[in-house]
Amino acid sequence: MTKMEKIVLSYSGGLDTSIILKWLQETYGCEVVTFTADLGPGEELEPARANAEMAGVKDIRIVDLREEFVSDFVFPMLRANALYEGQYLLGTSIARPLIARHLVGIAREVGADAVAHGATGKGNDQIRFELAVNALDPSVKVIAPWRQWNIRSRMQLLEYAEKHRIPVPSDKRGEAPFSIDANLLHTSTEGKILENPAEVAPDHVYQRTVDPIDAPDTPEIITIGFERGDPVSVNGKAMTPAALLTELNGLGGRHGVGRLDLVENRFIGMKSRGIYETPGGTILLTAHRGIESITLDRAAAHLKDEIMPRYAELIYNGFWFAPEREMLQALIDHSQAFVSGEVTLRLYKGSASVISRASPCSLYSADLVTFEESAIAFDHHDAEGFIRLNGLRLRSLAARNGR
Repeated sequence: MTKMEKIVLSYSGGLDTSIILKWLQETYGCEVVTFTADLGPGEELEPARANAEMAGVKDIRIVDLREEFVSDFVFPMLRANALYEGQYLLGTSIARPLIARHLVGIAREVGADAVAHGATGKGNDQIRFELAVNALDPSVKVIAPWRQWNIRSRMQLLEYAEKHRIPVPSDKRGEAPFSIDANLLHTSTEGKILENPAEVAPDHVYQRTVDPIDAPDTPEIITIGFERGDPVSVNGKAMTPAALLTELNGLGGRHGVGRLDLVENRFIGMKSRGIYETPGGTILLTAHRGIESITLDRAAAHLKDEIMPRYAELIYNGFWFAPEREMLQALIDHSQAFVSGEVTLRLYKGSASVISRASPCSLYSADLVTFEESAIAFDHHDAEGFIRLNGLRLRSLAARNGR
């Protein structure tokens, strides 16, 4: 085993990463620096600090990344209207490159030999973390304990914790708990009963949104302002990116917006089922498409829709720092130069619906589309030639095929 002097661990403070922390200390006999990323909501931060202190960690890093997360990762992704497999808003996927970037930065700062993460060998996160590290600094080694140690079951994990006096919360002692990932963009829940896609998800799985059936019987109307493709205000009030997403999470959650029960195809090759709650992100996606509908040229909008699945797949698979994602981002960002204005939505019983949109950069012309007499000259006879030219190949095919 390669000798290590210092390792930086991506540390949540939960049972798994607390066990990993002890395993790294015991296995490598070196100093471990813990790094906990504050991506919101933040309830786990102080417990993470306390658990790291209990384990004897001298260098504990808890970094507030909420604004950076939303402005540099979530918003660029939303400019693309990115959805993996047409549904998933990529809440877990988009957080991993940011965490990896800071892991590498801290490793450089403290002169660490390696970074470590708690992702399992079955999941996507190991790929996302390690591809990001490869892209940012190939000299940094990555330690993935779940691929190295001899712990093969939950029972063995708990036995290791007991042996090394790592506190095991009472709710972790029985049946394996749900696997939960939460940040400002979403909450995802996997495991237990959800592993059977034929089973209906129980109500207690949902943490961020009310059941649409129980949502208010009165719709709520909100207006979101955009500048160059990014949301900047809610109901006329300017907000920072993180504050804006937090506000929309509250509004959407209250109306049951943003629930998704999904069976997805993992990059590693298996299918998995998860429950996702993305209230603010769902509202923003709907609003962004609303403002684009009047500000984007038809061909530009259609091209964006064509490349979106590829862009979303790159994020899902861990290629945020790859040149092809950066190339697509440049194209997407260029398209947003005139995507500014306001969109008004109705939130009601699980839905977020655009009811009006306005922009100083609008391409929409009432004079062109009106059925009444128009101030803009439009010769209806022009359509005849347009149709004849577009139908030329169809007439040729019909003649050949004997129709």
